[in-house]
Amino acid sequence: MARIIVINSGKGGVGKTTTAINLGASLNKLDKEVIIVDANLNTPNVGLQLGAPIVPVTLNHVLKGKANVEDAIYEHASGTKIVPSSLSVKELTKFNTKKIPGIAKELSGLCDYVIIDSAAGFGEEVMAVLEAADEIIIVTNPEMPAVTDALKAVKVARQMGKEINGVVVTRHRSANYEMPLSAIKSMLEAQIIGVVPEDKAVKEALNLRDAVAHTHPRSKVSKKYYEIACKVDGRKVEERKGFLTRLFRG
Repeated sequence: MARIIVINSGKGGVGKTTTAINLGASLNKLDKEVIIVDANLNTPNVGLQLGAPIVPVTLNHVLKGKANVEDAIYEHASGTKIVPSSLSVKELTKFNTKKIPGIAKELSGLCDYVIIDSAAGFGEEVMAVLEAADEIIIVTNPEMPAVTDALKAVKVARQMGKEINGVVVTRHRSANYEMPLSAIKSMLEAQIIGVVPEDKAVKEALNLRDAVAHTHPRSKVSKKYYEIACKVDGRKVEERKGFLTRLFRG
């Protein structure tokens, strides 16, 4: 059975979807079968960011009992699979979020990893997504409001008996006005498994409707997501050596 990993934050706009997509794409590069589920039912972005904004069957249809989850799986050119939610306003009502844990379990029999992109906040759909999780990755920015909301997410997850796999700090600029990583780690009482820098490559990838791991594989942000994927998969992260280091050692 697959590991079901929920990407959560408590706050919107911190990079949950970008992390879900690029973690999934990076795990796929490690030859893992991955299904990314967009469980942000009200403001979904996974399909939009991967070039499939409108599809015939979505997670909304599955939650309404109108389709089987296998019918809502779409394969990206990279091999990564997604289950998108609907962008249609008509599909925003009358879905049963209590079905989400069962759907996640069903998907876990089809792959190595189910990566679920959660909505912000702690509404009914978010609680159902957290219930489905084997483990949770918390995404935050190095700013007090984002970290405070991330702390709420950590507390809610732990109250539910869920494992916090780690914290990913996104849009990091190494600026004096940012919260120190040590303070974030101390406040959340969780290990930081990745620090993703602010990078225009992310916005360029968004315009290209693809994961930055695909469009800019040599970028700093792509390398960071690959390292996070290695950690999640239990692989040793290889230290990258510069040309001069290799030359002198030679």
